[in-house]
Amino acid sequence: MMQITPGKMTLQQLRELSRSPIRVELDPNCYPQIQKSLECVQKVVSENRVVYGINTGFGMLASTRIAEEDLEKLQSSIVLSHSTGVGEWMKDNTVRLMMVLKINSLARGYSGVRPELIDALVTLVNKSVLPCVPEKGSVGASGDLAPLAHMSCLLLGEGLARVKGKMVSAREALAEAGLEPLRLAPKEGLALLNGTQASTAFALEGLLGAEDLLASAVVTGSLSVEAAMGSRKPFDERIHVARGLPGQIDVAKAYRALLDHSAIESAHEHCNKVQDPYSLRCQPQVMGACLEQLRHAARLLEVEANAVSDNPLVFAEDDEVLSGGNFHAEPVGMAAEAIALASCEIGAISERRVALLVDHHLSGLPPFLVENSGVNSGFMIAHNTTAALASENRCLSHPSVTDSLPTSANQEDHVSMATYGARRLREINANTGAILGIELLAAGQGVDLRKPCSTSESLEEVMVLLRKQVPFYDQDRYFAPDIEKASQLVTSGRLNAFVSRELLPSL
Repeated sequence: MMQITPGKMTLQQLRELSRSPIRVELDPNCYPQIQKSLECVQKVVSENRVVYGINTGFGMLASTRIAEEDLEKLQSSIVLSHSTGVGEWMKDNTVRLMMVLKINSLARGYSGVRPELIDALVTLVNKSVLPCVPEKGSVGASGDLAPLAHMSCLLLGEGLARVKGKMVSAREALAEAGLEPLRLAPKEGLALLNGTQASTAFALEGLLGAEDLLASAVVTGSLSVEAAMGSRKPFDERIHVARGLPGQIDVAKAYRALLDHSAIESAHEHCNKVQDPYSLRCQPQVMGACLEQLRHAARLLEVEANAVSDNPLVFAEDDEVLSGGNFHAEPVGMAAEAIALASCEIGAISERRVALLVDHHLSGLPPFLVENSGVNSGFMIAHNTTAALASENRCLSHPSVTDSLPTSANQEDHVSMATYGARRLREINANTGAILGIELLAAGQGVDLRKPCSTSESLEEVMVLLRKQVPFYDQDRYFAPDIEKASQLVTSGRLNAFVSRELLPSL
């Protein structure tokens, strides 16, 4: 059971939530503030004050006054009318993370909703009863309206849900969770729909995936140094301290730890090579810059995961309900751009190392990393795959936040497009994971071809892990399963154990 203290969730908790089902509970100390916020909304209604989102229309219809007898219909109508998503269903892990983020936000006590509404969301998470939510349709302001509307439909007994992997009607799903359809009170529909929880869930998953990729890339890049008999001098601490970038210093330290005490290094200690290509020599600079981007994104997303991002906000102590724009997901969109940039660069420099290894003029290894080349093509087309994926990532990394289109009759005239920006990270990371998987195979092949010289103790452990999955490539064979297994090893996070926790912001 994970206890959530509203506004204080950690990246470590979010990583755990994103990877597997887990039961949650709210810190009971949050309920008094939730109640005060609710009472403030009830007071607005009883005093017949005109307040946006409580007794007015929404968006361009904000000046339309709604009669008290229609307030419940107003809130349910916004949920139903905003359920306009299209595309494939979100993955269960994404939906669960999105729901917990919404719980965390509502429980801060600035949204004016009833405790039973929040408790119903907690029950659904704990019973693994998850709404079916289409991935597409949000522009990231006024919040993730469409996906959060589909999430909220389940509470009303509308739409579809998944129970233990089986798709059922919302009413069947509620019954499975021991719940009845809710009748929404004033402001509750808007509080559910406003917010950045869909884009933040996608971005968090992208961040966590990119962290695993960075750690894996340090491992595969170290293996490539060994396979190519590269120099250790570029990893010297003095070089990186002279620049002063913390991420670069930390990454260089990780390379030194992985490469230390290698028989391969000793075998070419007195070679006449002056400098290695950038893809080997500049790894600390490139990967250090990527780490800085991920650290920046992690800070932004940890803040956003704990944010109150609906509108209007209820400040019970001041008896005020203020309309603002916390639903604008620009911080999430910017974080997603940083993650996309980092993941693409991790893949781009890895592709260059694969190109180096298959070129016997540069690596000193057999052409395309296989004996009897000509009869055997070896890693020739595996490198083509890395080039194709790196090129695709360049297109996917085009900034989303700069592609704003006005909506709601120009009332919402600048939006973040953060939801797509965050969602595409899954594809970028998958491409980069495959590139690194191929590098792992190629570098491992090169290290084996350097025998009887052995690599460092740490990298020998990596080689054992790899060879348990994929045997040495002695002649051409059906290659795709090898790439799939190596890519899964990269994206699973199993290589994280070979680097310092300093390279994993969420840990």
